Amino acid sequence: MFASKKSRLAAGVLAAGALLALSACSSGGGAFNTGSSSSSGDTVTVGSAAFGESEILMQIYGQALAANGIKVSYKPSIGQRDVYLKALQDGSIDLIPEYSGNLLQFYDKNSTATSSDDVYSALGKALPKGYEVLDQSEAQDADSYNVTKEFSDKYGVTSLDDLKKVTVPLTVGANPEFETRPYGIPGLKSAYGVTATLKPISDSGGPLTVAALKNGDVQLADIYTTTPAIKDNGFVTLKDPKSLIAAQNIVPLINSKKASDKVKEVLNKVSKELTTSDLIDMNAENQGSSKTQPDAVAKKWLQDHPIK
Repeated sequence: MFASKKSRLAAGVLAAGALLALSACSSGGGAFNTGSSSSSGDTVTVGSAAFGESEILMQIYGQALAANGIKVSYKPSIGQRDVYLKALQDGSIDLIPEYSGNLLQFYDKNSTATSSDDVYSALGKALPKGYEVLDQSEAQDADSYNVTKEFSDKYGVTSLDDLKKVTVPLTVGANPEFETRPYGIPGLKSAYGVTATLKPISDSGGPLTVAALKNGDVQLADIYTTTPAIKDNGFVTLKDPKSLIAAQNIVPLINSKKASDKVKEVLNKVSKELTTSDLIDMNAENQGSSKTQPDAVAKKWLQDHPIK
């Protein structure tokens, strides 16, 4: 998830998936005071941003901690990054699921880190005193280039580097700003030597973008990695070996005063189990006509991934 990441505006079922990223990916700006407070007693108060994916992750963290004998309370749907980080500062919450790349950008706008390990390392140094991130998960919610399976099979394309082999003109379906963003059309050229043109589609990887890719109006589409449409349509998300796209791994951000050895152990086990595929599946459960509430989605995931 990048820069203005992101005004996800979509319609229908995928609208909810697109709006997942609105708070997750909005970078906010500035930093709060380095003096940290924490909620009273030995209870860990877990918060979430105001979108479904964050609420699901909040419930996973909280339920896993509770199952291991740690007292937990919840404060869901606090708002966007600048709002919930203030809540962390004033002690209203102690713990919240975060996205590594955008959290780093919040504290260090000049950072050039893009790979998961580099972003995570830089983030640990950029955080204010009194706060820390625990182990990062392999799960990410980030921008991604996608092609149809037919296109992938025909041209042998599974990574952005493979696009150099394609002999037909390439068009990318994405928001208009993709024309100038460093991870967009310019980045394809500078990082991978790939020339492509943009078909502007202003729905942030939503149903119009998905339809353009399915119908062959574009050969590539920028879709956020946890959008259920990727899996539903069998799209192939292209690998990014040169880390053109900044990593957005899920990390637990916690007040150090509440980061006991037991809390760390439990949350690190959650991070070890969580995958991007899991997020896609859970987001799909939380959307549509048969919408399942975040607490129930989290409970089911923990049943399948016991954290002992």
